[in-house]
Amino acid sequence: MTEYSTVFSDSEIVILNKKSGWLTAADRYDTESPRLDEAAQDEFGKLFAVHRIDTDASGLVLYARNENTQAALLQQFKDGKVEQVFHCLVYGRPQWKDLHVDLKLLPDGDQRHRTTVNKKIGKVSITDYRLLCTDGPYSWIEAIPRTNRTHQIRIHLQQNGVNIVCDPLYSGNQKPVRLSDIKKRWNGDAEEERPLLKRLALHAWSISFEHPVDGQKLTFTAPYQKDMDATRKQLAKLFGEDPLEKQ
Repeated sequence: MTEYSTVFSDSEIVILNKKSGWLTAADRYDTESPRLDEAAQDEFGKLFAVHRIDTDASGLVLYARNENTQAALLQQFKDGKVEQVFHCLVYGRPQWKDLHVDLKLLPDGDQRHRTTVNKKIGKVSITDYRLLCTDGPYSWIEAIPRTNRTHQIRIHLQQNGVNIVCDPLYSGNQKPVRLSDIKKRWNGDAEEERPLLKRLALHAWSISFEHPVDGQKLTFTAPYQKDMDATRKQLAKLFGEDPLEKQ
């Protein structure tokens, strides 16, 4: 996989599985990161953004191929007809199986352009979480955002004492996942060891919506990126729990 793989495309829409580190569209605060819509332009022509996922996240991104389809998909997001499911790896073991978070958020709320909680002028922001499984010092969580605020999955978890692995903005713990830290009998070279995962462990796993032309209900999923999948396999092998078996 380079910057993306194609999950689906037709005359109206394109769905890509993006690599971490790529913007989904132009961003006024981040002018340095490469853009997925531009990278895919040679293959699909101009793409029209209808939503965003975090630059540091991986996974499904839906684009329209013309302005009419863009308008129709934007309306579906506005009407709550689009459901996105994210998977994330977090430090520790949450004390809940299901968590409903309703906290008003203010995007670009501080000098680091982070989203902050603001009960007075923040926008309604709702996320539902489910604990998929726990593997040793880590846990896998499913997140379903009911609104579309910047970083809402990350800040809603952080406000409940849970931090996503290697979150550069909302976690004080930047320790990557290393096999030497979780495998009791590890005989590798500590100086040569490469981390299993050293970026934000957040993946847009699935998306459901109505096709903008015929109204057919569509659902697509995207496999984990290589680093996140290698981490899943190693944790499952060591601790016996696989998040993909909890769907």
